[in-house]
Amino acid sequence: PAANRGGGPKWRRRRDKMAAGGRYFCTAGRGLEPFLAREVRERLGAVEVDYVSGKVFFTTDAELSELKKLKSGERLFLLLKKRVPLPVSRSKGKMLHEIRSLVLEEPEDWLDVIATWRNLRGHEGKKDDVSQENPSPCKRKLEEEMNTATKRQKTEQVREIVSEECQAGAGENCAVPDRKSDQDCQTETQASFEDTSKSSGEKPVENEKHSFSFRVSCRCSGAIAKILTSQEIGRAAGIALMKQFGWRADLRDPDLEIFVHLNDIHSVMGIPLFRLPLANREYIKTAGLRSTIAWAMASLAEISVSAFVLDPMCGLGTILLEAAKEWPEACYLGIDISDSQLEGADANIKTAGLIDKIELLKASVKALPLPSESFDAVISDIPFGKKFKITKDTRLLPDILQEMERVLRVGGTIVLLLSQDLHKRMDGITKSVENESSPNAIPDGASETTAVKALNIDGNSSSLVKSVEEPFLSSRQTCFGSLMLDGIYEVSLGKTVAFIYKYRKISTAGN
Repeated sequence: PAANRGGGPKWRRRRDKMAAGGRYFCTAGRGLEPFLAREVRERLGAVEVDYVSGKVFFTTDAELSELKKLKSGERLFLLLKKRVPLPVSRSKGKMLHEIRSLVLEEPEDWLDVIATWRNLRGHEGKKDDVSQENPSPCKRKLEEEMNTATKRQKTEQVREIVSEECQAGAGENCAVPDRKSDQDCQTETQASFEDTSKSSGEKPVENEKHSFSFRVSCRCSGAIAKILTSQEIGRAAGIALMKQFGWRADLRDPDLEIFVHLNDIHSVMGIPLFRLPLANREYIKTAGLRSTIAWAMASLAEISVSAFVLDPMCGLGTILLEAAKEWPEACYLGIDISDSQLEGADANIKTAGLIDKIELLKASVKALPLPSESFDAVISDIPFGKKFKITKDTRLLPDILQEMERVLRVGGTIVLLLSQDLHKRMDGITKSVENESSPNAIPDGASETTAVKALNIDGNSSSLVKSVEEPFLSSRQTCFGSLMLDGIYEVSLGKTVAFIYKYRKISTAGN
């Protein structure tokens, strides 16, 4: 140990890792990973940024208050382990052994991450901090706890721990036994834990007050989900941690939650930093569009200081709220034909304290009472055939686009969110325009855009949209009037998908 601490390879790697900052990962809705990757770079100065479907990994020395400002992510975790997928065996025993090995390998890594977690929570001064008496415990105390717990382990029955977490929009299913619901399973395990605790006769040890409680939340998919349930994985991981560190199990109100996610891509373990998802905005009274999607759309609009930004179908105003919070030096106008939607938007604006930033107006998007070329950006979530029966009126979508095009200044941007049906209809509209304007029209299918699948996060530009690879277009870019298509991004809305379209106005409408 002395030789290692004097500069051994493993110790140097750990020292360098700690000097660079904490290692984190943040979950994201499908399609938002490149937006989040760019955001952590710009907002947090993050390095070593990479992502897979649904997760972005990064390193930063930012404080917890800065981490909480992320807008395009869902849940934020301190990264414990990121490994290749576990080897799959038909033997449950072998698989459980692999899980225990994954959990317990390199226990010093646990000490590093737990110390970082405790320091982060201590600086925040939360009521649910692990050790309120000592908000900044050192790593030596953690090592002492681990050694004490290891020595006092006996052959008593170990209390079982299991909890299940299914994240909305993650696109993967939890492995849950058919015979019980999640709630039933957790209730039964909690009862089992309490009965075992009472019957074991175990007395609190002197070190107990320095320890803390935990639970394991597990999600699995792919090949491993065919062998083991999430409950079995969580139980194996929890028992291993109790034996190794002597932590106390608490399903209801733990100090620490361990997140385990196993699939065919990787094996990931982490500690969630906040009880509520980052996407739960405290300044939004009534939720409409998912806040992360709204922020991503606003980020594509290239909003500048003193810009005039319009949402002609604002609904409850989520897009305007996200934009005004992030780019407060612009001016915002929301328009809607529905009184109830405008009332909801007004309540949200007041709750967010943005009365002086956002104005509301009742009008129809088909006839906007606004001067031509008066706005720098137009951002809108096109209703999915509920308020406006777009699927029955093929002329409505072109009319909407023409009005947006009219009020937009040359060089300005339009960002729209379209359903799958409207996405197909938009392709039909652009093809129709091309066929009318060009005697050498491209055959059907050749002019369709391809949704962005892989985006570059290593660009040097300070603009989010410039750091993202351009969507693949055919040999010519698609135009609608004076609007040139600048990108299509496929995003998840939970059970369905939608498409963010970005247009840029290249000339005066009609020219």
